[in-house]
This record gives sequence, structure tokens and C-alpha cells, in this order.
Amino acid sequence: MRKFFLVVFLVCTVVSYSQELSCIVTVNSQKVGQTNKQIFATLETALNEFMNSKKWTNKTFKPKERIKCNMQIIVDSYSDNSFSGSIQVQSSRPVFNSSYTTPILNINDKQFSFTYQEFEPLYYNSNRFESNLTSVLAFYAYVILGVDADSFKMRGGTMYYNEAKKIVNIAQSSNFLGWKQNDGDRTRYMLIDNLTSNFYREYRTVLYNYHLKGLDRMESKPEAAKKTIASSLQLFKSMNARRPNSYLLQTFFDSKTDEIVQLFTGGPEMNTTQLTNSLNQLMPTYKTYWRKIEY
Repeated sequence: MRKFFLVVFLVCTVVSYSQELSCIVTVNSQKVGQTNKQIFATLETALNEFMNSKKWTNKTFKPKERIKCNMQIIVDSYSDNSFSGSIQVQSSRPVFNSSYTTPILNINDKQFSFTYQEFEPLYYNSNRFESNLTSVLAFYAYVILGVDADSFKMRGGTMYYNEAKKIVNIAQSSNFLGWKQNDGDRTRYMLIDNLTSNFYREYRTVLYNYHLKGLDRMESKPEAAKKTIASSLQLFKSMNARRPNSYLLQTFFDSKTDEIVQLFTGGPEMNTTQLTNSLNQLMPTYKTYWRKIEY
């Protein structure tokens, strides 16, 4: 009996050390005039279990290494087990030698619909389309993993983006929006197409330089770190010249705008004229934010 409990303990320990994501999923049903809200609570519980219990890779993650992320599903309509709305996906990563956690991904997917019957088990098959609900969540799980890996190693997220692209290719046989090229310019298809395209190569280079060579050095060499971050942002100019206001550029600044302003209005002083001019060109919709950069 003692040996049995030891085996169980070891198995549980391995499982707890293998999960990659620490994900909080919330289901917002305020827009739905539904008297019985239990199905939304049941769905929320099932989604949290799905995201946090599934092993997405063959790598081992210690609890402190799990990637913190959030998914908020806003339900606009619900009828006969059919849901329609949007999903907001956010993730962050720790900064070396600091208690600070930096936002790294912020996406609002407005083409999200699915079917779900209360208490039904959630399945994901990497080789077959089972449901739009699990396919969308799996897609963003791999995007989260890819973006996080890119911030630690140059082009480190390629294997995860390939998994996300595989999901897109399989899901195109379904009738759900967001998976096909002609579904719009802010879709899952467009996101993974851009992430894996050499046409937008600067995005992944910026992720690496900004985080590993920039933020991770803020504690030890703040002045050099700020200069590295500023120079990395300049790389976006070439990408923006080829494709102004691209999806990836918007995605980056949706997550980083507040942080950039804070970084360059404190700490070691540096000339930010060139930086602010570039930021105004790259993302003019955030001009009111760029004006807050004081130095």
C-alpha cells in the first residue's frame, strides 16, 4: 500500500510539472438575457480544466515556469447550445531578476462561435476537427507558447506556430469564421500566416530583442537596456513600410503601449525624439500615449 501511494505521488508530481499554461478562462454572459446562467458557469469550469490540464508539448515545465495567460469569452448570443461572441486572449512573461511581469500578447478575436452542451466532455484532436470551441482554444494555446518562446530565443516559437497553422488548415473544412483567408484581415488565419511569414520577420526579431536583450537587462544595465528596446522598436519601420498598420504591428502595440510609455518616462534619461517620431509614424492611433513620453 505504501508503494502504491508513492507511485501515485510521483505520477501526480510529474503531471503537475508538465503543464505549460497557467490560464484563467472567464465566460461573460451579461449580454445574454438568459434566466438560467448555470450553463455558462459549467462551461467556464470545463474550459479552465481543459486549458490547464492538457499537455500541449513534450517539454516539462515547472510550476513557476508555466505561462500566465487569460482568455475572456464574451457571449453575445446563445440559443439551443449555440454560442456566438468574441474571445480576448492575453499572456505575459516574467522579467529576469524582477517581480515585474510584462504583457506579451493581447488579441481580440471577434469571430468566435461554437456549440456546447452542458457537461459534454471537451476533446481536442490534433489531426481532426472535433469542435470549433476546442480548436480555437488550442490554436491560441500554441500562439501563446510561440510568442513566449520567441521572447526567450530568436525564432524559438516556430514549432508552436506550425502546430497553430496545422489547426488552421484542418479547421478550414468547417463552416466557422476566422479560419479562411477571405474571412477578414484580423482573423486566426491572418495571425498565423503573418507569424510564419518572412514578410513580417521583424516582429519576431523585436520580440526577442525587446525582451531578452532589453527588459531582462533593465535591473543590471538600465541605460543600455532602454537603448536596446528603443532600437528594437525602430525595426518595425521596415515592416511597416512594406505593409502599413499590419495585424502583427497592431497586436504588438495593443499589449505594449502602456509599458513603452512607462519605460521611457522614468529611469536613466535618454533622447527620445527619434523614438517618439517613429512611434507616431508606426501607430498614430496612440499619439495621445506617445505625448506622455517626457524625455
